[in-house]
Amino acid sequence: MTVPRILAVDDEPAVGEMLRFILEQDGFQADFVEDATQAINQIRKAKPDLILLDWMLPGMSGLELAGRLKKDRETASIPIIMLTAKGEEDDKVRGLDIGAEDYVTKPFSARELLARIRSILRRVSPLLAGDLLECGGLALDPVSHRITSDGDDVDLGPTEFRLLHFFMSHRERVFTRGQLLDQVWGTNVYIEERTVDVHIRRLRKALEPTAKDKLLQTVRGAGYRFSNKR
Repeated sequence: MTVPRILAVDDEPAVGEMLRFILEQDGFQADFVEDATQAINQIRKAKPDLILLDWMLPGMSGLELAGRLKKDRETASIPIIMLTAKGEEDDKVRGLDIGAEDYVTKPFSARELLARIRSILRRVSPLLAGDLLECGGLALDPVSHRITSDGDDVDLGPTEFRLLHFFMSHRERVFTRGQLLDQVWGTNVYIEERTVDVHIRRLRKALEPTAKDKLLQTVRGAGYRFSNKR
């Protein structure tokens, strides 16, 4: 699985290096740049999964850069956390209004910042958050890309892995084939809904030896649900 990549944009080298250090210590890939121009070039080079963006930057401000990124369809979906010494309510609202997902006022604790990053990644893409998922004796670790059933390894293809991760992240909810296509395959992929059924069958077959296939339930006329309840 791809390790989440975070881009830190701050005109203070000491702060930028500190951010890169705590991010890498927590298992993220981290890049650091000092201004908006460098940030744009870095994003073109390696698109990040999240951006930590300082409000006060030389030349183009962090607020202006955030607005530009949110208006570009190639970068609009990248979540942004604004980092700033500004604490006034109006400044916070301006950042959120322009499309930033969160706002952290300096000085901040590394623990709080990492928690906010993981919260956003969990919301945007649960697979990136790296949380261990367990249900009915089935365990999925997105970091090691390992699945076990009552302690025994389960081998899955990449699509079945993403499908199982989505179901385990959204237990007890019923999803139509169309919803599963959007959430697991993506809205820009055009494939037939029956493709979902094919991968559901493959997933069930892989889980069948340990009887965990029963966790993946068909809801007649509605879709599929993942549950350890009968």
